[in-house]
Amino acid sequence: MVQRRGFGKLRRLPSKHYQASYVGPDGIRYTAPATFTARIDAEGWLASERRLVTDGTWTPPKLRDTHRRATTLGEYAESWLRRRDLKPRTRVHYQHMLDRFLLPAFGHLPLAAVTPRMVAEFHHDLASQTGPTYRSHAYSLLRAIYRTAIAEDEVPTSPCRIVGAGSSRRVKRIEPATLAELGALTLAMPERLRAMVLLQAWCALRFGEAAELRRKDVDLKNGVLHIRRAVVRADGQVIVSTPKSDAGTRDVDVPPHLLPMLRDHLTGHAAWGRDGLLFPGPDGTHLAHSSYLWQFARARTAAGRPDLRPHDLRHTAAVMAAQTGATLAELMARLGHSTPSAALIYQHAAAGRGKVIAQRLSDLASGDTSG
Repeated sequence: MVQRRGFGKLRRLPSKHYQASYVGPDGIRYTAPATFTARIDAEGWLASERRLVTDGTWTPPKLRDTHRRATTLGEYAESWLRRRDLKPRTRVHYQHMLDRFLLPAFGHLPLAAVTPRMVAEFHHDLASQTGPTYRSHAYSLLRAIYRTAIAEDEVPTSPCRIVGAGSSRRVKRIEPATLAELGALTLAMPERLRAMVLLQAWCALRFGEAAELRRKDVDLKNGVLHIRRAVVRADGQVIVSTPKSDAGTRDVDVPPHLLPMLRDHLTGHAAWGRDGLLFPGPDGTHLAHSSYLWQFARARTAAGRPDLRPHDLRHTAAVMAAQTGATLAELMARLGHSTPSAALIYQHAAAGRGKVIAQRLSDLASGDTSG
């Protein structure tokens, strides 16, 4: 039996209990979280809900339950991070973003209490605290946390609504190394590291991929590098895992002119055995990134490119591949990119081939005329 009232309605169930419900200001019907053994208790629940509507303080009951449980952003973020399947270095990076930026600003607040205005002010203030990359990373992490919270019915909407805040423009335009600069840089490096520079510059290897290369990963007969692992340092630990993404697991064809150099390196500098590292550190373990950076800094100055960074060699490799006419799919495969947007960064370099292409078209036309 349903009994209609001025506000809400009561329904007596076959169990003799009472069920109370009402239509909220948002047009959605809400039912009490439990049934009532006495009618007066059901009426009391409706009266308390009506009072909230009249006072203008009403929010959906489920949202109020979230506030009562005091699920703060800090608590939810901890659970969110624990449940993510992340690379060790990415996990450390996310934790750093949380500890340095997000938790001080929002960690004590209930998830539903964070408003778009709070997020907008937070994003604005970040500009004076850090660079554009960390600023976009911190915002993107907050947005990702709220996306999951919405999917898990923790909050109805996300306060992260700033268009374009999750991306950052490159502050410095990367200038690829010329062949002459690359040659000077290589010669200025210690002999045991020259092959690493060349593999980064011609095969687009990440440092972690090159530092984990072993003899078994080099196929000199077919001129192929098998990229199956990468090494990273996270929280002071050396961790060997799969490459940065699934696409990072790949086979890279080595330009033929590098094969003699690679053969000599295997003979003179790589550790022995099938699992021997191609670029071992002085103690025989993985080469430390800081050690490589120190040697690279000296060499780039000698080459007249004090602005060049090791990762810029990967950019150089991508640009040269694009200039050969490599398609987007071919660039993605060579660089180990999982999305086209990353590889598209390098295809702008192909614009410099415009005159070459135009000349070849003229040559083609000339050939047709003479034929």
